[in-house]
Amino acid sequence: MTWPSRSRLHAKARSILLRARLAARRVLAPRVLSGPLSKSANTLAGCEHRSWKMADVPNGEQGCGSPLELFKNIAAQGELVRALKARNAAKDEIDSAVKMLLSLKMSYKAATGEDYKADYPPGDPAPGSDSGLDATEAGEDFVDPWTVQTSSAKGIDYDKLIVRFGSSKIDEELINRIERATGQRPHHFLRRGIFFSHRDMHQILDAYENKKPFYLYTGRGPSSEAMHVGHLIPFIFTKWLQDVFNVPLVIQMTDDEKYLWKDLTLDQAYGYAVENAKDIIACGFDIKKTFIFSDLDYMGMSPGFYKNVVKIQKHVTFNQVKGIFGFTDSDCIGKISFPAIQAAPSFSNSFPQIFRDRTDVQCLIPCAIDQDPYFRMTRDVAPRIGYPKPALLHSTFFPALQGAQTKMSASDPNSSIFLTDTAKQIKTKVNKHAFSGGRDTIEEHRQFGGNCDVDVSFMYLTFFLEDDDRLEQIRKDYTSGAMLTGELKKELIEVLQPLIAEHQARRKEVTDEIVKEFMTPRKLSYDFE
Repeated sequence: MTWPSRSRLHAKARSILLRARLAARRVLAPRVLSGPLSKSANTLAGCEHRSWKMADVPNGEQGCGSPLELFKNIAAQGELVRALKARNAAKDEIDSAVKMLLSLKMSYKAATGEDYKADYPPGDPAPGSDSGLDATEAGEDFVDPWTVQTSSAKGIDYDKLIVRFGSSKIDEELINRIERATGQRPHHFLRRGIFFSHRDMHQILDAYENKKPFYLYTGRGPSSEAMHVGHLIPFIFTKWLQDVFNVPLVIQMTDDEKYLWKDLTLDQAYGYAVENAKDIIACGFDIKKTFIFSDLDYMGMSPGFYKNVVKIQKHVTFNQVKGIFGFTDSDCIGKISFPAIQAAPSFSNSFPQIFRDRTDVQCLIPCAIDQDPYFRMTRDVAPRIGYPKPALLHSTFFPALQGAQTKMSASDPNSSIFLTDTAKQIKTKVNKHAFSGGRDTIEEHRQFGGNCDVDVSFMYLTFFLEDDDRLEQIRKDYTSGAMLTGELKKELIEVLQPLIAEHQARRKEVTDEIVKEFMTPRKLSYDFE
């Protein structure tokens, strides 16, 4: 199929926009505004069969036709959002309309490889300005699989991120349902909103309650020998999920990714994978229920895994991965094809030694929210190759010592507390580098109190202090001024030092033989017929 010429598209642009604006005004005429939005609003937003809820994925799942049709729908939806804001509509209505607008823009970028720009239909040259999806615009948060940044001392606005990514908030209803299903008190990561967002967790619970199997999949990109405390978060939570649901777990070590992105040799990348596996094993995973694998190893010995990689590659275009991940023409082809490798463990027949030839076992992926672009792509591809969509549980980021504007990074030793740090190093790093929410003087602090929303020591306690009552007392004391910054840091040090010392002791017990057993493809303690 050939697209219309640029001149024809440009000639149509104004008439398209004019028709869209008129359509939006008709939808929002006074007779409609007095009640809920009619079906016309949904039709205007894109596809008649779609509801207000945004689609999962940015790469064409909307099914709204050609790039020109997407361009038209975006213009119309933009008018709708402006009209809703102008009449001070309910927040839920505005949020739903904005989610649909963002989804359409993501679909447009995936289809064309370019950001949507008003008055510049597909194929027309336009000045270099970012679309509404660019998180750096207007001081918004920037989140992708490689970079996390915000200008706010409080950190990322996760409610906005839920809207932008089109996921669902983990609410009290879901937490209570998890408790009813498992008979266990929800993990404090759930109770405190550290795992805050999900995709299709209710489907997983439906399966569990109906005695249908599912499995867990998480991973680690091994870029250095030493992991930091932030790296523990998904593994601590995944361990809890494995225990309460009693399900198999696969852990992908993306040493191939790190070779492609970092200045590493293949041997270094694989060596880091093995060393990091020791830290992961030290979290307490059951060897009878857990398979850890290096991509560099497993790809060569598993035809089923590689077949799924190829299937995924066939169904995702270069334009789509450019739109999702921001790849450029100067990126090596290994980077461009890598997302298919991270997607493949989402499908059960990638592991025939565990699941035999079954393709219907759904996957649940606990991960940080910055990994979601990989799995939006995966969820888009899954039904097209005959597999169930993976479900996800998203965590917040673990902030750097210097503040919540960015996440902790292993490449900056002063921003991180490593699992290899001594008690003295932990104390020094916290006292010297942990960003404080306290006042400039003791007198001011006693009078006005500290700010727990920006204080890194308090943030870390929300992750690692399990006692809810003690955490709440610390919050009250620090906010009132009864507790000083030095005292708050002392509380954190007393939590971190034994936690890391205990981890180091468990890691010493992980021998090369144990690592080899975890990383050997084998049947786990489950029967899949």
